[in-house]
Amino acid sequence: MINSDKYCIIMAGGIGSRFWPVSRNATPKQFLDILGTGRSFLQETCNRFEQIIPVENIIIVTSDRYRDLVKSQVPQIKDENILLEPHRRNTAPCIAYATYKLFKKNKNATIVVSPSDHLITNENLFLETIERAMNYASGHDVLFTLGIKPTRPETAYGYIQTNKAERVKIGDWEAYGVKTFTEKPDADLAKVFVDSGEFLWNSGIFIWNIKTIMNELESYLPEIANSFKDGIDLYYTDAESSYIKGIYEACNGISIDYGVMERTNKSLVMEANFGWSDMGTWHSLYAQSYKDDKDNVVKAEPAMIDRTESSLILTTNKDKLMVIKGLDSYMVIDTPDVLLVCPKNETAFKDVITDLAVHEFNKYQ
Repeated sequence: MINSDKYCIIMAGGIGSRFWPVSRNATPKQFLDILGTGRSFLQETCNRFEQIIPVENIIIVTSDRYRDLVKSQVPQIKDENILLEPHRRNTAPCIAYATYKLFKKNKNATIVVSPSDHLITNENLFLETIERAMNYASGHDVLFTLGIKPTRPETAYGYIQTNKAERVKIGDWEAYGVKTFTEKPDADLAKVFVDSGEFLWNSGIFIWNIKTIMNELESYLPEIANSFKDGIDLYYTDAESSYIKGIYEACNGISIDYGVMERTNKSLVMEANFGWSDMGTWHSLYAQSYKDDKDNVVKAEPAMIDRTESSLILTTNKDKLMVIKGLDSYMVIDTPDVLLVCPKNETAFKDVITDLAVHEFNKYQ
């Protein structure tokens, strides 16, 4: 029987700009089937957690503009469990909102917090890892995050520096203390991190019991915590929406990593090996996809590819012939209204996104 005190908070409010032009402000990547599985990232994430969490205990926090997308893609999620943010304020307010609303319903909850757009290749091991951490967290005053052993100096991921002198045994598994969190380093710093052996990729997945996270939010982010705490009588009523709108207008944006996890003495990181990728960039999609004998990833049919190597070719247009010749380490992304052709590296793509904003091509964003 699935434990009714176990809950999952899925964060699904991002705009997914790093998958432009397929991902747009109106339909960001978490609602797209970029992997070609027949299900969106959000649907994959919900279906995964439904194996260990009652569906009525799955909470989705998203932008108010994506309400209808969420309802259409995961109709099994109750309306009261779709939390709508009027503004983007990073992960700490998102988590605080869901936590204090949940506290009104269940003061004994143990929670896993997860992004909505990850690729998990070993789902059984993933679920076993989550269950072990949740079982431990339910009876201990700890805040877990899951870290992934890096395989390359990736600049698109955040990093967690471990303190291996501080160890906690969880059966035959170990968790370590946390020294620092670092957002997306440059290539040189990422290499230093990987070479040191002290750093793990930050999966953005957290596990804790509700009372511990509330205590730490109130200790380290009191303004945010108290704002959501003061509205507890309004949750699940018609007054909730207007109250939340006022909070978000006044609230500062900050990540849970910097706001709480890096400052608390209750933070622990578990090294996980279930096959993970933050599918946040075209580079990560290329890294995880099948490649032909020229190291090309081709998601186009029909296609005529010649003298092209190490490139990503993708179209959303069915039955449109893609003819590519003489490219090396490029990406070609074709949509009905945008054709993107640029070098297949993070720097070149970031320049494209910056230039897009400068030139005010708002209707294509």
